[in-house]
Amino acid sequence: MATALGQARLAGTSRFTYWGFEVYQATLWVTPEFKLASMNDVPYALDLRYLRTFKGKDIAQRSIDEMRRVQAMPDARAQAWLKLMQDTFPDVKEGDRLTGIHLPGKGVRFLLNGQPLGEVADAEFARVFFGIWLSEKTSEPKLRQALLGPVLVASQP
Repeated sequence: MATALGQARLAGTSRFTYWGFEVYQATLWVTPEFKLASMNDVPYALDLRYLRTFKGKDIAQRSIDEMRRVQAMPDARAQAWLKLMQDTFPDVKEGDRLTGIHLPGKGVRFLLNGQPLGEVADAEFARVFFGIWLSEKTSEPKLRQALLGPVLVASQP
C-alpha cells in the first residue's frame, strides 16, 4: 500500500462476518494527514481480503444497498452506480484482495490483487462508497470502530 499512498500507515483491521460466515478481512491504510473530519480531502485505501467466493454482481448489489443506507439517493443514481460497480467488480475467490484507493476530489481507483481494475471518476460516489465502512451511518459500527479506532481516539476533544 505504501507505493499507492506514499507514507501510508495501518489505521485498523477487522474481520467481517455475516450470519456467522466469515466474509472478508478489512484493512484501512491512511496517510499521516488523515483526519476523520477531513477524510474526503486526503488519500487512503481500504483493502478487503475475501475469505470466500463471491460473484462480482453480488458484491455490487450489496455495495449499492449499503450505500443507500449511508445516503438516500434517487433510483436513477443508484442504478447508474450499480452498473458502474457491476462493470468493475470481478468475481472473487478466497484469498483475493479488492482494494479501493480514495482519490480526493476525483473518485476511487480499484485494484484486484494489487493490479489495476478500474476507476470511478466521481468524488460523490467515492464518499458514499467508502461510507459503507467509515460513515457513522454504517450498518457495521463495530467494524468501523476497528478500522478507525486510533483515528477516532485522536479526533476526540
